[in-house]
Amino acid sequence: MSFERAPHLVFWEVTKACPLACKHCRANAIQNPLPGELTTAEGKKLLEEISTFGKVVVVFTGGDPLSRDDIFELMDYAKQLGLVTSIAPAPSYKLNEDTIRKIKESGVTYMSISLDGAKPETHDWLRGLTSYKYAINGIKEGLKQGLIVQVNTLIWKGSYPELPQIAKILHDLGVKVWEIFFLIPVGRGTVELDIPKENYKKVVNFLLEVSKYNIVVRTVEGPFFRRAKLEYPEGFEDNELIEELRKLLGKPPKMDVDKSIVPTRDGSGVIFISYDGEIYPSGFLPLSLGNVRKDNIVKIYRESHLLKLIKEGKLKGKCGSCKYVNVCGGSRARAYAVYGDPLEEDPACPY
Repeated sequence: MSFERAPHLVFWEVTKACPLACKHCRANAIQNPLPGELTTAEGKKLLEEISTFGKVVVVFTGGDPLSRDDIFELMDYAKQLGLVTSIAPAPSYKLNEDTIRKIKESGVTYMSISLDGAKPETHDWLRGLTSYKYAINGIKEGLKQGLIVQVNTLIWKGSYPELPQIAKILHDLGVKVWEIFFLIPVGRGTVELDIPKENYKKVVNFLLEVSKYNIVVRTVEGPFFRRAKLEYPEGFEDNELIEELRKLLGKPPKMDVDKSIVPTRDGSGVIFISYDGEIYPSGFLPLSLGNVRKDNIVKIYRESHLLKLIKEGKLKGKCGSCKYVNVCGGSRARAYAVYGDPLEEDPACPY
């Protein structure tokens, strides 16, 4: 799958405003929109430009996109343009039955909701406010309304030991897609929240096992999971997370893992627009490529020298010499956060 001409996912941070104060977020916690936020007219112009890529997925994110008054108008317009629409609302009091019904009526296909712990106290500690109950209710209502609900979970010290229990919650609710976020030290996200590097391989093997229970597993800033899928069962080892998962869910219904992959990475198959129009390779790689108020996002995506190097796998260190460079390619955001160079090797790769 080539992303030379068009991305698979376009993330638009429609606002910085959010009712939560998550300890790991790349953004700062604010209740009101910041000056410089793209207007409705500017947002529609941006969506028109994005539509020239073809039928890509536009993810309305934030902050909390529900904090923006015109969010339903914008999502409806995106659908009219032939774009596939997705929304990532914050699990807060704003995410209720009425709101989810409006999301469905706006033509949205996908909705992602964050659940960062199996226990309310774990999730709520990370989110800064009471949020767990809104996440669970949002998942249930989204599925009831017929949306494809994806659950996002950050791998951090609190969620790590609860991963099997989170998998059981998703399994019991009927969630079919689980997206796992590996921590990048940007914004308020700090290395103190991260798990030890030696546990990354345990998480990867655990996720392989989860995929046998008819749950599609994807990773954000952990593209080495794709290598593990392709190599399975080579390198697979049981661990305490897998043992607990089997106790909770019984014997997996499938013997093998799904070997299909979508080889996106920061700047290749993915592009990000901030609340004020800045264009970045991803939301976790704060290296500006231009601004949609003066630059065409299609031209930036196709002609940026940095993005060309990333798409072509012209990387440094072990990532550059790895035979899986075009399948994985490592986290460009983590390379930039640690080394100050988005083309460096991924320091968290367990291989």
